[in-house]
Amino acid sequence: MLHHVKGIFRLILPGLLLAGLFLLSGTAHAHELRPAIADMTVREDGLMTARIRLNLEALLAGIGPEHKNTKDAPNAAEYDALRELPPEELRARFERRREEIISAIELKVDGRRVPLTFVELDVPPVGNTALARTSTLVVAARLPLPAESFTWRWPRLFGDIVLRVALPDRNAAAEERRFVYAGLVRGGAESPPISLKELKPPSSWDVFTRYIVIGFEHILPKGTDHILFVVGLFLLSASIGSLLWQVSSFTLAHTITLGLAMAGYITAPPAIVEPLIALSIVYVAAENVITGKLHSWRPVIIFLFGLLHGLGFASVLAEIGLPEGTFTAGLVGFNIGVELGQLTVIALCFLAVGLWFRNRSWYRSRITVPASLVVAAIGAWWFFERTLLA
Repeated sequence: MLHHVKGIFRLILPGLLLAGLFLLSGTAHAHELRPAIADMTVREDGLMTARIRLNLEALLAGIGPEHKNTKDAPNAAEYDALRELPPEELRARFERRREEIISAIELKVDGRRVPLTFVELDVPPVGNTALARTSTLVVAARLPLPAESFTWRWPRLFGDIVLRVALPDRNAAAEERRFVYAGLVRGGAESPPISLKELKPPSSWDVFTRYIVIGFEHILPKGTDHILFVVGLFLLSASIGSLLWQVSSFTLAHTITLGLAMAGYITAPPAIVEPLIALSIVYVAAENVITGKLHSWRPVIIFLFGLLHGLGFASVLAEIGLPEGTFTAGLVGFNIGVELGQLTVIALCFLAVGLWFRNRSWYRSRITVPASLVVAAIGAWWFFERTLLA
């Protein structure tokens, strides 16, 4: 009987994935707070211009990074009301707090603060209110020259920001400019010093080490879905051999899709990828409950899910971008950071239960099954949240 259940379970997985695709065809993460993106250029005469794409409604509503989704915030109703406003009314709301917002952004040149001036604010028309609206705030500053470097601090309450510094080229579109710096700056944190000496691109080693940190942070502490997937891998069997097979399969797969996606060969919208990642968590956890050992199909399934997770990693790395001429260094560094994060999760699982209890006769009934049911329930909720509630 159990054998038939296992067979049916494996057979219905493709159907679940296809059903997920149909459900997701018109959805997106309307409520997820994503980092702002600041594209900055510095001319030879010292004029700095930053075009900041951000969720203005979340900023005005005071929904900070402590909320992953806007709907979880106590002032979610205010945010929803702001999303309904036409551009001129939302700009008027911004004008009331313009000085407060601009003065909260901190630009320093050689350690001394330089004031920013407001240039313009572009607010798109009200469209599909199920999707977050992205406005563009443009600020500028005259940097005192000669100078060595500058830093950028984005207020903590504004959330995280991706800072990208490009060589000024009036003939190139924004997406075609050469980035000499690209990195994620946490809300309230200060960027590393960015050289003003001919705005030379960072070395491959600098990019490599910086993106290791970015990749690690994408797993710990913020990659909750990837953490839960790795925990699901651990729960089936806490032996080093079985984990090695599963993690190796997963690593190979997400390395392939991450590289192909960043090179521009494949693409998939997060509105489809992220809910399917939630389904992958459900599958792994449910299989832990149904079967008590590592079967031959498990690494194959993990490989397929790894391809999916690689697309999820790519969406994060695409937002941050890679500096010109250091694509390989950044990509390899990010991937190593992701692996270090995953290995840390496994190590923590071993320290918590595997090291002490994995050889006990009750390990499966008291740890594997109950924990897997919890993991499956969380994954199922995320899928529901990312589709029907998006």
